[in-house]
Amino acid sequence: MAEVLVYVDHVDGAVRKPTLELLTLARRIGEPVAVALGAGTEATAATLAEHGAVKVLTADAPEFADYLVVPKVDALQAAYDAVTPAAVLLPSSAEAKEIAARLAVRIGSGIITDAVDLEAGDEGPVATQSVFAAAFTTKSRVSKGTPVITVKPNSAPVEAAPAAGTVEALSVTFGEKSTGTKVVSRTPRESTGRPELTEAAIVVSGGRGVNGSENFAIIEALADSLGAAVGASRAAVDAGWYPHSNQVGQTGKSVSPQLYIASGISGAIQHRAGMQTSKTIVAVNKDSEAPIFDLVDYGVVGDLFEVVPQLTEEVKARKG
Repeated sequence: MAEVLVYVDHVDGAVRKPTLELLTLARRIGEPVAVALGAGTEATAATLAEHGAVKVLTADAPEFADYLVVPKVDALQAAYDAVTPAAVLLPSSAEAKEIAARLAVRIGSGIITDAVDLEAGDEGPVATQSVFAAAFTTKSRVSKGTPVITVKPNSAPVEAAPAAGTVEALSVTFGEKSTGTKVVSRTPRESTGRPELTEAAIVVSGGRGVNGSENFAIIEALADSLGAAVGASRAAVDAGWYPHSNQVGQTGKSVSPQLYIASGISGAIQHRAGMQTSKTIVAVNKDSEAPIFDLVDYGVVGDLFEVVPQLTEEVKARKG
């Protein structure tokens, strides 16, 4: 069976959930070979093997942390040359998509970004995408070279499938351009204790109807009761009620959780483009004609200041 390269997204050896989802998808089209770069890579092996990696290629060098993107492209190209895979899979993060694009150019292959599903085809992997502001679903495949595909988080289940997970050192030669852009400082992101927005299984978002930054406490309370991430519409972000890093939409982040709760959000196309692939969508809005209701699985016509606190209390009661 052909091998499939899977780029590992990890933090000091702790493998992030989107990578485990990629391993599930990789097993549909071949044998997963994981590529783990940077500090703590040895610690990733057990988790990767538990989820189907037959082999784990590891490399650590100061360049991965000190410079932007290109050293990782050099390493992934080295892995590609060593394995000659049937496909290369990466998570659809901003960094990984840049790595994917650069790799595709180097190896002369086509690229598919933001896939939401993947299956084996007679002429290579077939990717499902949600396109044109999530108005259409398409199936496509790469017609030239080895497919390089990035996949949105929450697109596949995390499934245990124990494999050998043999660890092998990857020899990487860095090119002249790998040190062109240096990282001179870092500011750690403040931890809220909530899941990462793009990876969360549940997202609770607030919009213009929240009517003020102080009222986002209601949205946060519901999110915390569900163990969810907090999102915001562009209107709420532009008004300064919530950080831009939490914006969901065409000019913000795209999410695809199992459950998406939209409170006080009208459902303009800009917002829908960032959350329409959510598995189950619930909306709370006092305007029964709001466009969001054309999209939802469950809709509540009511004042969010009455509905959301009641929902929060009900969730807490059932959990406790």
